[in-house]
Amino acid sequence: NQINAIASKYSGAALLQKKLKDVEPIIRIEDVDGARLVLDFAEEIERMLGSKMKSVKVSVKCSFLYCLDQSFFFRLWFRFDYFNALLVNTMDEEGNFIELGGEFPLEENEHFNKLSVNTLMSDIQVPTNVYNKDPNILNGVYMSEALNDIFINNFQKDPTLTWQYFGSSSGFFRLYPGIKWTPDANGVVSFDCRNRNWYIQAATSPKDIVIVVDVSGSMKGLKMTIAKHTINTILDTLGENDFVNVIAYTDYVRYVEPCFKGTLVQADLDNREHFKLLIEELHVKGEAKVKKAMKESFRILADARANGQGSLCNQAIMLITDGAMEDFQSVFEEFNWPDKKVRVFTYLIGRDMTFSENVKWIACNNKGYYTHISTLADVQENVMEYLHVLSRPMVINHDHDIIWTEAYMDSVLFKSKAHSLLLMTSVAMPVFSKKKETLSHGILLGVVGTDVPLLEVMKLAPRYKYSDGKKLKPKPNYNSVDLSEAEWEDTEDSLRTAMVKGETGTLSLDVRAAVDKGKRPLFLKNEYFYTTINETPFSFGMVLTRGHGQYMFFGNVSVEEGLHDLQQPDLSIADEWTYCETDIDPHHRKLTQLQAVVRYLTGKEPDLECDEILLQQVLFDAVVTAPLEAYWTALFNLCMLCFFVCLFFILKNFLGKTRSQKFLTPVDKENLFTVDHFPIWYRMAAENKPGQFFFYVPHDDINKAHRQKKVELMQPCNTEYPGFMYDTSIRETNSIIKCGRCQKMFVLQQVPNSNLVMLVVQADCDCLLNSFEHNATVKCNRMKSQKIRRRPESCHAYHPHENAKDCGGACGIAVSLTLYFICLGTSLALR
Repeated sequence: NQINAIASKYSGAALLQKKLKDVEPIIRIEDVDGARLVLDFAEEIERMLGSKMKSVKVSVKCSFLYCLDQSFFFRLWFRFDYFNALLVNTMDEEGNFIELGGEFPLEENEHFNKLSVNTLMSDIQVPTNVYNKDPNILNGVYMSEALNDIFINNFQKDPTLTWQYFGSSSGFFRLYPGIKWTPDANGVVSFDCRNRNWYIQAATSPKDIVIVVDVSGSMKGLKMTIAKHTINTILDTLGENDFVNVIAYTDYVRYVEPCFKGTLVQADLDNREHFKLLIEELHVKGEAKVKKAMKESFRILADARANGQGSLCNQAIMLITDGAMEDFQSVFEEFNWPDKKVRVFTYLIGRDMTFSENVKWIACNNKGYYTHISTLADVQENVMEYLHVLSRPMVINHDHDIIWTEAYMDSVLFKSKAHSLLLMTSVAMPVFSKKKETLSHGILLGVVGTDVPLLEVMKLAPRYKYSDGKKLKPKPNYNSVDLSEAEWEDTEDSLRTAMVKGETGTLSLDVRAAVDKGKRPLFLKNEYFYTTINETPFSFGMVLTRGHGQYMFFGNVSVEEGLHDLQQPDLSIADEWTYCETDIDPHHRKLTQLQAVVRYLTGKEPDLECDEILLQQVLFDAVVTAPLEAYWTALFNLCMLCFFVCLFFILKNFLGKTRSQKFLTPVDKENLFTVDHFPIWYRMAAENKPGQFFFYVPHDDINKAHRQKKVELMQPCNTEYPGFMYDTSIRETNSIIKCGRCQKMFVLQQVPNSNLVMLVVQADCDCLLNSFEHNATVKCNRMKSQKIRRRPESCHAYHPHENAKDCGGACGIAVSLTLYFICLGTSLALR
């Protein structure tokens, strides 16, 4: 009872209870209607995402209109400079701006993650391996100049837009607002827009790819190094909608990952990185026999097609070799002709051209493309050719498919950890040539897109209106988390299947939510509400926890009284929460949320869009908790030893508002409430027995008291390790745990009227030494599993007017006589 008496005294709980009793007549409680709320949120999100799609469509329309003007073909005879993002504001030793690096004003901008940007102009980024004054680059940059005004106009119409861009098929990247691009430690700019998921998904339809690599003795040395780099580059062009496998061959066939034998796996980031590690271990030996490898590849693709697996769209084989001597025509006659459902792309490795005609023949007779890669520098551009070929049917059809990427983290633009951990999705559309003379070649000019931070989506569904669900810790190189990884209690995948199908409904689940970095569990009864977001591939879901999550708490106080208490120094609000929308008007962007609230309520900024319900609740809380300041101050003056305690009442709300005394450090205050995080002590108290104190002991303090071997807590999904759950109905117990060669005794006793237990453990036997068990089978099954998923609505795998003769090597697009004479006449005129 002593600990409860201390907690009661120093928390001011009795005072807060009395204050709530006094204002009871102005309090009302409402049930939260999850079914209606999820539809309202989805409608708001649909409206916001629709505005982003509209901006992209406007940019694409501009691109098409400008591309019809052929004047840019002969702009090469005039001097044309542009702002190169890597070189802007760079001067030579004499103080003059270097070529392509003129004066480019930059200003820190809150809306763009506090990066220094130029909102009046876009600039151009070019990878190091692409010559920045190549004629194709200059033509493309000049052609896309009109996008600059379109980007600015889009941003003025929709101030919530973030990055807008055009990724060219020739390799340059136009970005708005313009920035200063930072190279890596070696001065290299490796970013290539054509490797980004938004570009790949917009440029091509989903695809099944089997990569076949020659590892015979003739591939030793530099050839094998080039081949490995080629495989990795191909893998980098694959995304969530694609499926892949990698086969190595000599005089026999072997899968680089035996677990994936005879099947295709989703080309998500985990699987692609797994393949890259295995490819580094490839070694050369023996004699090359390509026929067996090609037969195995065709069988994999045929099985996927027959079983309804894989992408259900494009299928291709990538053959990487230094030569092909066998009679392989019979293989294509058996598996691919006459329909040629599988394209074959060939990559001839090394300087030796002896077998080039054979390798080219394979590609040209199977609707593919042949390239010769003699150096590492050749890899990137030659691999990109296959994307142009796969995009032909879509381009010839003039289909403007708009795509949305999966959620991912952008570690390219954002160098700091805080910025790079911002989840986002991208919306993009292809831009292609409409010239009649090149129609059958299906020329893709590039892709237009914009990014949508998921933080902006979350703001449309404010956390105070629903319970605090599970918070996922981002994986390294995060790009997507399957719903089954988050809601693993849904063993039948009922919730996942319904959301993938775009259904609207509800589901109840008993769940265990991990908090405090996975160290503590919460046992919850959750109600899930879900619906589709029209015109997008997304579904929206929300969770209400039975109990406190089912109700909303409302109180009404005067604005004057609430403002007085809201502006006290001991009170802070979560600045990441959206009480007022400060991102619409540029003049409001420098306001903190508290400043915006005050200016709105005092009538100084009546045009601000603020959440009236949230403001009403915040003002009420400020008034109700105001007496605590004087109470805590008096106690603090009497006693310097204070306990940090939290009392949870059944009539509670969570408005991102905190009252604290000066014994809290600045770090404590910074980590109380954020837009997607509620403090551990708050979450644990919220699930505690109503009216009872919850005592929170930070886990670090437990470690200090009980010195034990430190074990990495974050284990991969394919690892099993023991956990111990305490049943609150047990007041006292003791037992023995067997730990291999030793055994550990423990005694547990409940501390009355609290959530605490006293645990005495025998310390000379370490049970954590051999407690982890790696399950390779689970890992294999997880990596190759193909659960039901929402696929793109369209597939462009074939068009009868496609020019299959354009298959690499000496083949290419012939310049029309008309264009030739125009260029010749212009040249003579200039002379």
